[in-house]
Amino acid sequence: MKRLFFILMLAAICGTLPGQEIPQEDVNQYGQKVSVEPLNAQMHDGILVLKGTKTDYRLWFDIRILTDAAVFFGAPDYCADQLDGKDNPNHIGNGINIRRSRFAVKAMLDKNWYGELDTDWTSGIPEIKDAFLEYWGVPGLTLRGGNFKEDFAIQRNTTSRHLMFMERAMSTYLAPSRHVGFSARYFRNWFWASAGVFGPELAGPEEMTAMEDNNKDLGRNVGLSYTGKLVFRPLYKYNIEDVSLHIGGAISYREPKTTSTDGYGVARYSMRNSTSVNRKKYLDTDVIPGLDHELAWTVELAGHYKRLRYETAYIARGAYLNRAVNDLDPQWAKGYYAQASYLLFGGHQSYDPFGAKYTRVTVPDKKGNLEIAARYDFCDLNTKNYFGGSGESYAIGINYYPNWNVKIMLNCQYNNNDRYANGKGKLFVGYDASGKPTKDYTKVIAGTGKGGVDYFMLALRLQVAF
Repeated sequence: MKRLFFILMLAAICGTLPGQEIPQEDVNQYGQKVSVEPLNAQMHDGILVLKGTKTDYRLWFDIRILTDAAVFFGAPDYCADQLDGKDNPNHIGNGINIRRSRFAVKAMLDKNWYGELDTDWTSGIPEIKDAFLEYWGVPGLTLRGGNFKEDFAIQRNTTSRHLMFMERAMSTYLAPSRHVGFSARYFRNWFWASAGVFGPELAGPEEMTAMEDNNKDLGRNVGLSYTGKLVFRPLYKYNIEDVSLHIGGAISYREPKTTSTDGYGVARYSMRNSTSVNRKKYLDTDVIPGLDHELAWTVELAGHYKRLRYETAYIARGAYLNRAVNDLDPQWAKGYYAQASYLLFGGHQSYDPFGAKYTRVTVPDKKGNLEIAARYDFCDLNTKNYFGGSGESYAIGINYYPNWNVKIMLNCQYNNNDRYANGKGKLFVGYDASGKPTKDYTKVIAGTGKGGVDYFMLALRLQVAF
């Protein structure tokens, strides 16, 4: 009898007495009646998910930490740490950093409505990444509004968690990224389309301040962009786990943005050599004044067959100038890349037909999975009248997935920058006639194809997502 009494008391304390019902209604902090539904906690491949027991409600967290370390070697003598007894700005410092520290909350409110808030805490100040509402109520159609990535370049739209290499190819930084706006997607087996209208780039407090000052002091419109993309998938009838083929193209017309920290009505194209540890931007056009509008376009080809995945794209972005301010023809920057990877321990690559991009690889068993990858990348910022430099890189990578949540990446990369890639005149790119290092590409005496900063990089990433 005592034993039975103890069992009943324990069940009451735990709230699991047979026949006990959770109230269907309650009162919130405002004194209003609200409906109540119990939630089930589940783990989906290491991700905590809370699911409604009677409705389609679902909430989960997306937490991601990426820790990087890199060493650099093989650079020219004018990149030594000391030059004439002084600190040398050309020296490439080895380093360790937190590349990303993301905290996101995502929710399916019901079968038709989805919301997401994604933040980054790497700098110590929270930054909004994705913050949007999405409607799925019409078959094949999704409507989205908020701050999110424009549907333009496949690699730019691939989340950092599932990148083939530690950093995206240089040329992808010519593609637009996150902006506040509205978009619509439509997809049907072999066909995928997206169109959107976008405004400011709220990358951080500086961009927000620039937009507010332009509005308050000068009454300027924020500046809009119109972006569209089409994708064809001719192999849709085959098992998507085995094979996919993605053929896409996109175009974007872009007005000057009041969020630009380089000033209003200007263009500037710059990027790093596919590494975040080396903070130098060798390729940089500096400010191009008199911007009237920009035009960007891309074509891309990607696919997979079981363990093999490949991807290539060409991206171009041109600045069309106001002749009254800057009497020059359009200034075009361009680039392309090609990459491929293969899984050694089985499993398969994965294509996301709803987002028209590639997602996580599968981890078949306890030994995990191992992926080998190779990439060639080229970007040219030497426009018709502005010499921002060009660069190419050759990279090989090894990615180890011990489980669904951990990824260890090792990248070895060779970067070859031309003599024009002098970081807007701040970096040495060769020797002049007197044998001294020079930052002026017109004074470099090396032959054609020589000069510039060439170097090797060996980098490691530890990534966890939960």
